[in-house]
Amino acid sequence: MLLRVPDLPRPSVASVDRAAIELARVLGDSRVIRGEGCAPYASDESEVLGPGADIVVLADDLECVRSTLEIAARNDVPVTPRAGGTGRTGGAVPAAGGIVLATDKLSRVKEIDRKNLIAVVEPGVVLGAFHDLVEAEGLFYPPDPNSLASCCLGGNVAENAGGPRAFRYGVTREYVLGLETVLMGGTVVRSGKRTVKGVAGYDVTALLVGSEGTLGVFSEITLRLVRKPEGVSTLLAIYTDAASAARSVEKMIAEGIVPRCMELMDARTLEAIRSQKVEVDPRAGALLLMELDGTERHREESLERVAEAIGSAEGVIDIVVAKDESQRAHLWSARRALSPATRKLAKHKLSEDVVVPRASLTTLLERVEAIGEKTKIKHLTYGHAGDGNMHVNFLWNDDEERPRVDDAIEMLMRDTVALGGTISGEHGIGITKLPYLPIEQSPELIALQRNIKSAFDPKGLLNPGKIFQQAGHKLC
Repeated sequence: MLLRVPDLPRPSVASVDRAAIELARVLGDSRVIRGEGCAPYASDESEVLGPGADIVVLADDLECVRSTLEIAARNDVPVTPRAGGTGRTGGAVPAAGGIVLATDKLSRVKEIDRKNLIAVVEPGVVLGAFHDLVEAEGLFYPPDPNSLASCCLGGNVAENAGGPRAFRYGVTREYVLGLETVLMGGTVVRSGKRTVKGVAGYDVTALLVGSEGTLGVFSEITLRLVRKPEGVSTLLAIYTDAASAARSVEKMIAEGIVPRCMELMDARTLEAIRSQKVEVDPRAGALLLMELDGTERHREESLERVAEAIGSAEGVIDIVVAKDESQRAHLWSARRALSPATRKLAKHKLSEDVVVPRASLTTLLERVEAIGEKTKIKHLTYGHAGDGNMHVNFLWNDDEERPRVDDAIEMLMRDTVALGGTISGEHGIGITKLPYLPIEQSPELIALQRNIKSAFDPKGLLNPGKIFQQAGHKLC
């Protein structure tokens, strides 16, 4: 069973036809799609099913983005921005039909400034390709969501993407210095700076990062880079159970050990990986995959500290350190196999990306087990243990199970907030998490954010149906 979008009003046929005629005249027929060609732009990597777009615009420059938003506003046609379409919460699904504004063809790296550690890019640049480009220059862009081979920087900024390396380096927001953003109606706004420091006026750039395409459409992004680490060391700690692995994480953090990533996989996750013929130590009931970077001396010292911290801890079976790049790739193969492995376990999957304070990680895993026992819904958990960001996956086959899935997700959200956490660390709210935002945020805070949305988009035409529940509308 797929999630359906909120019941939103669609634009009139006459409005859509007028907009399509104007768009074709201004942009050219090759940039404007109607009919069956719109189908690939109706969904993302979530379980959300929408009505589909009436028009798709293939933007390849600033003027194309600006004209689309101007024409759409004039004709009261909603617009859904889309970059790589790899989102997990329905953010790129056109909830009210209208126009999908695809920015993946805006894909130039316009500048790499090695002296000032800055890159200027367009929103359609693929993250993995950008990593390769800057690392060839001896530089480093740390954010690394698992979809890096296909996700685009525009979507990363819109969702404030994280990834395994966020524990040491932080998430996307820490690397966005400035934005060129087009507002609904076609106004172009430049925010931010090219300097590390800057406090002139409100921090509009930080507000736009993570706004999920509801405030504006990015046409240019200025990013902060860092120097590429001298080297990377990878190790795998094997445990009897996930709770023991979580306690090791808490101990390392308490002792000031900061790997660039710490990925935890529970027993059910390992079963999924093994089912895909990926070799995993048969003794393992949980894995903790860690990476340390820096100079060789720093890495050697850090490896010793890790071994001292967890070598004799309860539940530890073995610690394996990669000796070369081949072994490092082998250790990561289990983590990289997770998404396809879990999708093959059941017809439907919803992956929640909750975050709790790191000292509460063990408690979160205990709560997840209790939820599974109560609802009888199959689940598995893995994720970025270093920053408390765990991906709890609920799996089911039959539609009759869906009410219990919904109950399990709501229990998880309430337990997460009760532990001082947040309902989303990376995926955003979009449509799938929309009903749960009031669990974490007060009516007053939500009202303030709605007012901000109205200041940017008075008619509510930009990415409608996302983040906030519509008055009188409910999810099916």
